[in-house]
Amino acid sequence: MRNFRLLARRNFGLLWVGGFISFVGDWVLYIGMPISIYQITGSALATTLMFVAGVLPSIVLGSVAGVYVDRWDRRKTVVAGNLLLAATLLPLTAVHDATTIWIVYVVVLVEASLGQFVNPAVGALLPRLVEKDELVAANSLNSASNNLSRIVGPPIGGVIAAIGGIMGVAIFDAITFLAAAALVASMRDVVSAPPVAATVEDGIRAWRKLWTEWRAGLALVWADRVVRTLFLLVALSSIGEGVFRVLFILYAVQILHGGATELGVLMSSQGVGAVVGSFALVAISARVSPAKLIGWTTLLFGLIDLIAFNVPGLGAPFAVVVGLFFLVGIPGAMSFPTMFSIIQGRVPDAYRGRVIGAMFTTSSLLALVGLGIAGTLTVPLGTLNILNLQGLAYVVAGLAMLGLLTRAMARDRVKEPIAAAG
Repeated sequence: MRNFRLLARRNFGLLWVGGFISFVGDWVLYIGMPISIYQITGSALATTLMFVAGVLPSIVLGSVAGVYVDRWDRRKTVVAGNLLLAATLLPLTAVHDATTIWIVYVVVLVEASLGQFVNPAVGALLPRLVEKDELVAANSLNSASNNLSRIVGPPIGGVIAAIGGIMGVAIFDAITFLAAAALVASMRDVVSAPPVAATVEDGIRAWRKLWTEWRAGLALVWADRVVRTLFLLVALSSIGEGVFRVLFILYAVQILHGGATELGVLMSSQGVGAVVGSFALVAISARVSPAKLIGWTTLLFGLIDLIAFNVPGLGAPFAVVVGLFFLVGIPGAMSFPTMFSIIQGRVPDAYRGRVIGAMFTTSSLLALVGLGIAGTLTVPLGTLNILNLQGLAYVVAGLAMLGLLTRAMARDRVKEPIAAAG
């Protein structure tokens, strides 16, 4: 209960509520917009391009944006960023047919670019709102906010998309950004470090450093057998995530014969499972070896995926599919935190940032590969076949982790990683 008392503090409570409202809007847009695009164009490639536009800024701008965020007033950055995010959504109201879909790509690209500034600003603002020994609790509450919005947002997005299409979800998300901006703007007495001017040259140097750090991080990864093995899982998971971002839409339309509403229900169901999985990880992480935990959860994720993809063709009702998506959310929420804790525990502090940075950059790049696979191979091979290949890839990855990761960690007990904390 002590952790929840942080919500009663004015500034942190305003940031938390604003974040929750904004997350709900993001999930509404995430569910509503791709399904609307597919219904307008009937093209998997058109939907893929939308996701590509959303991924690119994280690769190109992530490091550059950080240079500026570190030198601006964080509260003002969050407020201004949310206002710009709201304004940028307005052109979506002009999207009515396939000839205007290009507007979606421009809006998504700009929104994702602005997000590279807003999200780090929120993270940097948090230590100004709570005490140092309260940061873990504050971050836990923010994580809970994201998970709760994943439960609430998708069904709302499904309903709004079914009724109002892209225009409806755009207006709703814009309202949530305006609300978040108003809440953060109403904070009082936020202590900020004196701003330092950031120059264009700073940004250019940061962009060049991004690729240097990525290469250096990969070199460190290759030198550690355990981390190298985990990067194999990152690679397969990232490609699979890229594939599923697109094919999840087609799965709802082509295989379930549904639309935005069904998509929202499935995403919320998986979100509930993820919450359960997070609590389960806290309970069992100290009693199960990290290698086995990663291997079995990845294996189960793939097996449940395969069942969920194929049971509609066997006549299973939608309620069964909803239950399967709830189940797949449980192992899905357990694998990554465990993997991340191993990397945190094995990599020396002086090199941890670049290795983690290399992991996220690699993940974004390979997600683009997955998006390309979904966009180009779905028509010739079929939606269900690509989904089954994705599920099989997770099964193979889980089996590989049970073998390769277990042996790698057994051979290197000196650098035994910390247990997952959930």
